[in-house]
Amino acid sequence: QAQLVESGGGSVQAGGSLRLSCEASGRIYSSSVMGWFRQAPGKEREFVALIRWNSGRTLYADSVKGRFTISKGNNLNIVNLQMNVLKPDDTAVYYCARGSQYSTDQREYFNWGQGTQVTVAS
Repeated sequence: QAQLVESGGGSVQAGGSLRLSCEASGRIYSSSVMGWFRQAPGKEREFVALIRWNSGRTLYADSVKGRFTISKGNNLNIVNLQMNVLKPDDTAVYYCARGSQYSTDQREYFNWGQGTQVTVAS
């Protein structure tokens, strides 16, 4: 199974932007769905965004719609998450995941990265 490694996390002021990247050690197959999830302190991990690799079809959580954009990287083994107009509520560890179902349910994802911390100061 491909390893997933996230990068791009950090600290930013509210209203700022960050770009997360997730690199797979191997090819991301066209049948895959790549997702981003996040877990804030004391909360359960939640869905953020997903992209179906072959069609490019995307889906976003209501809380990030219009602010975040998930996309394929120039390399076929990278998925990005552009995060704009960040809010303190966006503070969390962000995880990249790979699955095969177009689903917001994290149980449908079988390959996970280690996560990258995003902190948004007010």
